Amino acid sequence: MRIDDALVWAEFTLVNSDSALLDAQVLLAFVLAKETVYLMTWPERDLTREQKSRFEALISQRVNGVPVAHLTGTREFWSLALKVNNSTLIPRPDTEILVETALEFCPQDAHILDLGTGTGAIALALASELPQAQCLGIDFSRDAVALANENKQLLEMANVTFKQSDWFADVGGEFDLIVSNPPYIDQNDHHLEQGDVRFEPLSALVAEQSGLSDIRLIAEQARQYLKKQAMLIIEHGFEQGAAVREILNGYGYSQVQTKKDYGGNDRITMAVFK
Repeated sequence: MRIDDALVWAEFTLVNSDSALLDAQVLLAFVLAKETVYLMTWPERDLTREQKSRFEALISQRVNGVPVAHLTGTREFWSLALKVNNSTLIPRPDTEILVETALEFCPQDAHILDLGTGTGAIALALASELPQAQCLGIDFSRDAVALANENKQLLEMANVTFKQSDWFADVGGEFDLIVSNPPYIDQNDHHLEQGDVRFEPLSALVAEQSGLSDIRLIAEQARQYLKKQAMLIIEHGFEQGAAVREILNGYGYSQVQTKKDYGGNDRITMAVFK
């Protein structure tokens, strides 16, 4: 089977996917250990029997909904190649809005805390842009912390530390910036039955009180760990902007504002600790 024929077959097989061709290209490039541009450059190249078999097996799993990132074991975030697995969330492009915003206000030598770090994506992205900063990423999941440390070693980021903690339970000191992409989905939300989230841990997705319980806890407790005039930035659901602003205002934060993601939806809310 030629490369171009393999992609045509896969795109047809993945007809129910919103990104069928892209999924096929990423998976075939993974099998061939090549960049996706190789597929367009050499469409007439034949797959070996083993390559064809591996590709068909991956497409079969994708048909059953397994995320492409889980099939390849990697996901790019902020131009960083991160290892991923089913112990935590797959980094989303919209979370880069949080990183962009943090970099606008963060001192070059900042002390940064990333709550619920998962793969370490946010902490590692900030550390890559702020080599003089010190970043601490915490997660309740031991497996997530192990994964984040793997990514730290692969990227050779010396200015990042990852540790296990139940939010602030094992955190000390004060920070110039606290960021978090916490669980914020209501347990009855129908989106939990769709797409990649079906293969991600509920503990990293779901929160009580209509998805706001962890955000409320972070807003309350962060005040003990933020320096004066330091900033808190929280990612949240597209319908939660007003509720998160109300929570932050209620806990005495100032300059509370919400920013939209690439799709024009409310995605992060930031505030300054007086």
